[in-house]
Amino acid sequence: MRAKSIAIVCCSLVIAAGFGCRKSPAPVAEEEPGHAAIYPDGGQAGADIAAALERAAREKKRVLLDFGGNWCGDCQVLEIYFHDAANRNLLESNYVLVPVNIGRYDENLDIAAKYGVPVSKGVPALAVLDPNGQLVYSQRNGEFEAIRKLDSTSVTAFLLQWKG
Repeated sequence: MRAKSIAIVCCSLVIAAGFGCRKSPAPVAEEEPGHAAIYPDGGQAGADIAAALERAAREKKRVLLDFGGNWCGDCQVLEIYFHDAANRNLLESNYVLVPVNIGRYDENLDIAAKYGVPVSKGVPALAVLDPNGQLVYSQRNGEFEAIRKLDSTSVTAFLLQWKG
């Protein structure tokens, strides 16, 4: 029930603002209600991806890179969808999830480019890697940029399609 309440608050904030996550917003304190810290400090993305690739190789999983920012309402909604009952087991059984912080469109843009994710088209944006670090798929057209307008079954379909 709490997750649904958070989703409603996040979606309301995003809709009230009149835009998705294509633009970098005015600075927001990360501690404010409705702004979960999903994405760690941008400086650790490279190390996080390397560790995820090692784990994925051991566990025979794929790596799921989630590009976004803690300020992004749609990123907050995706996080909720990742952890709802329909998706949690699917995600944990098939992927090693790596949140990659793009800051305010000024961090880890090189990593996004390396994996073919044009974050300028909106976030959240996902890329799937095999355990060897080879790109399997990347969202190139802002597919989840307005995920608040979709339901969690869109995430379920994505996870099923690219699980390998």
